[in-house]
Amino acid sequence: MTRTTDTPHHLTVPPEGAGTRLDKWLTDAMPPLSRARIQALIEGSAVTCDGKPIRDAARKVKPGDRFTVRIPPPVAATPLPQSIVLDIVYEDESLIVVNKRAGLVVHPAAGNPDRTLVNALLAHCGESLRGIGGVARPGIVHRLDKDTSGLLVAAKTETAHTHLARQFAAHTIERRYDALVWGVPKPPSGTIVGDIGRSPHNRKKMAVVKRGGRAAETGYVTIATFGALAAHVQCRLKTGRTHQIRVHMAARGHPLIGDPVYGSGRKAPGRTDPVLAKALSAFGRQALHAAVLGFAHPVTGKALRFERDPPDDFTALVQQLRGRL
Repeated sequence: MTRTTDTPHHLTVPPEGAGTRLDKWLTDAMPPLSRARIQALIEGSAVTCDGKPIRDAARKVKPGDRFTVRIPPPVAATPLPQSIVLDIVYEDESLIVVNKRAGLVVHPAAGNPDRTLVNALLAHCGESLRGIGGVARPGIVHRLDKDTSGLLVAAKTETAHTHLARQFAAHTIERRYDALVWGVPKPPSGTIVGDIGRSPHNRKKMAVVKRGGRAAETGYVTIATFGALAAHVQCRLKTGRTHQIRVHMAARGHPLIGDPVYGSGRKAPGRTDPVLAKALSAFGRQALHAAVLGFAHPVTGKALRFERDPPDDFTALVQQLRGRL
């Protein structure tokens, strides 16, 4: 079969395929694609059955099922090194920890082909990158959204990548985030549990879903309130799903201030001080900062823990909230 990125591939399950897992059947039916690649396409809603997105790779296929697989245009396998200023918190021969600024995309993708953190790390680390999967590239084991600031670790060797990935999979990484949310959470601290998957109403958004999602758990504690208007909360991740804090807080009725996806309908009430109302509406990103990152060093086993305060735009908004309420 010829892989054509701008043409959908239509496949129908024959009688002998009955009962096979969807990801395995598609892998057998599309030899150029690996099973991992098929699973990624399924998770990204690129596989549909009779026009409806399928996100369960373990689904058993039935004779006559008609699947369409859309393969997005490829991204260059080797991003180019680009000199971009980085706030480096820690670095050794195995890994590097950076304090990512808001607005910096982590990895090249459609719409952001370069000027990303990966491009910057390729330039900064150079020959110290000893290869991930046989390629001299940084090993990205977790991500932060483009407009989320804060701490992120990347591996420089295959060994470091493998061991860090295991820690993330085992949920032993310490991750604490600072967030500014609309309203005041009640109770002031607790745990939010809810599976996260693609929104059935908008496939570009994530949502708490009853089926087809992945288990997600977020702990939170309110550390400051600003009348009934807003609160400063600290969140700890037990899992790490896409947009997890943003989705879970929005599901509780407290979307992040500035969030263009999950909080776009919220604004300060009419009685709010006009200067503060303007500051809130002008905050140009979700008010979220990855403040703490802790893990075991992948080679020595030593416990490492890093902490960085939120950036100036975040702290300035906190000061506005404190001073005008």
